[in-house]
Amino acid sequence: MNQPNPNLPQIKVDLDPEQSEGTYSNLAFLHLSPSEFILDFARLMPGPARAKIHSRIILTPQAAKSVLRLLQQNVEKYEKDNGEIRLAGVPHPNNPIGFEPGQANNGESTA
Repeated sequence: MNQPNPNLPQIKVDLDPEQSEGTYSNLAFLHLSPSEFILDFARLMPGPARAKIHSRIILTPQAAKSVLRLLQQNVEKYEKDNGEIRLAGVPHPNNPIGFEPGQANNGESTA
């Protein structure tokens, strides 16, 4: 991946104990304005269809693009090491309609 640039100053980062635990999110919303990207991270639990936002991150467009590149690089590395990340509700390219290969609509084999 990318090597640190020796010409850039080192940035020291502090992480409070409360923040180090992280916040679980299984749902995200994105809001845009001309000057910012607003990411809301929510948690949707079984039961009533109601999600609660647990964290809001506001980014400049430049920071959003940097995060996009960082995520893309790391998703590619993850998939190289662990296999494709499958998204729920998104058909697989080799099975775009959702039927099992070799099956007709009525469940009879076509092979």
